[in-house]
Order: sequence, then C-alpha cells, then structure tokens
Amino acid sequence: MAKKQKTAEDFIHHLFIHMNDVDHFVIYSGLSLKQFVNAVDPIPNLLLLKHSYEDGSFNMHTQFDFVSLEDLNDFVKKSADSNLDLCWVDFANEKGLNQLTPTEQAELLYISHKKEPIHSAFFSKLQNRYVYYSSENDKLTKVYFRYLNDSEFLVSNLFNQLIKEKEINGSFWRRKSKDAIPALDPVVLKAYRPFAKEGALLSLYKMEKPNNSYGIEIRTLSDYDYPDEVWDDLHVILKQNYDELIKIT
Repeated sequence: MAKKQKTAEDFIHHLFIHMNDVDHFVIYSGLSLKQFVNAVDPIPNLLLLKHSYEDGSFNMHTQFDFVSLEDLNDFVKKSADSNLDLCWVDFANEKGLNQLTPTEQAELLYISHKKEPIHSAFFSKLQNRYVYYSSENDKLTKVYFRYLNDSEFLVSNLFNQLIKEKEINGSFWRRKSKDAIPALDPVVLKAYRPFAKEGALLSLYKMEKPNNSYGIEIRTLSDYDYPDEVWDDLHVILKQNYDELIKIT
C-alpha cells in the first residue's frame, strides 16, 4: 500500500529560514516574538526602536523607550496583540545606554527605518547580541546575530520546546522523564546550514517508527524572495520530495 502523503496539518510546525552568513542575519517566517525570547539566553534589557508598547521605561539620554527583564513577559504578551512592525536591540545596562553618542543614536534610528545597519549591527556600549525586526504584514522576522551559531541554538531550542509540549500533552497516562524526550542538538542542525543559506522550509512532525521519535523535513526554497509567498504555496511545496531529513530520537 502506498504511503499516505502528509499534509500541512500533519506537521507540528513549519519554519522558513534564510541565512546571510556574510552580514550575520537570518530571516525567519513562522517564528513569534514569544518563541524567540523563550528559545534564546535570558535577555537583560530591550531598547525599543519601533514599537507600540505603552508601558516601557524611558531613557532621557536617548529618548528611547526600553524594557527591563522584569517587564519582558508583559511586553511579549502585549506585543503579540499588535499588528505593527517591531524593532529592538538588547543591551546590558542603562549605563552603556547613557554613553551612546549622537552618531550611534542616529545609527540605531537608521536600523529601525531601513531594517539594516549603516556599518555594524552591534554596539560595544550596548553589548548587544541581537538586532530584532518583525513585520506581521510580511510574515517575517529578521534577526542580526553577533554570534551566528546562536541561530542554530535558537531553532533547536524552538523545536525541542515543541517536541516537549507534544510529548507532555500526549502522555496523559504515563509520565515521561525529561531524559526520555527526544532533543535536537544545535551541532547537528549546524551541519545543515548550507540549506538555510539557500532558503529552506523546516517541517517538524512526529514519526510513526521508531516510537518516540521526530523528524524535520528540509526543503530548499531558493526561488522564494518573500516569506509570505511560502505560506500561500505551502500545500504545493509539501507535495515535493524533501531534500534532507533530520531524525530526532
């Protein structure tokens, strides 16, 4: 009997990735702010360059709003209800923020307007690891990474959290130990970076065999310039054979 072809609904999650390793940024589609924040190392403070959040703190020197760690959950929750563009950079402490020169402040404004830096996306006074921009209308998130390996760290944590949720929800009658839950190693994911550099769709699903295992189908989508087009064509894309399969056991 021919194997039944999976539809979009048979997968747990789809994530589009397009990496630019020269300029240290990655474009994602299928990644929310909440997922990003939960999948990276704790972020101490966010400097808000473009936003609709009304409960942030205000820095007199730069006249930018910012969000500290204790208000981060509130910021993430309220930002999820907004359809406006969002742009922020993380920073270590307000002392560094107060040392920014007019030129550096202008460069931050340029980032929020053009979604790219004039020179570098990273500021020594801020000690930022990320520059984050998202657009609900374009269905994309663009992140500049100081350390590009953080991209694989982010994606593996995202998928591992989704797997954990699936396992917990699917094991009502028997508790599973943390060690029994399959997990994707960022080092394994990094081996597939050439696909990300071409533009690729990563589709997570639970495999039938072996039991308690998951797969990520990778399909190269080098012909797609705009992520929102991926979702319009998702059912057609999934009818194509995948290029690679990552097994998570």
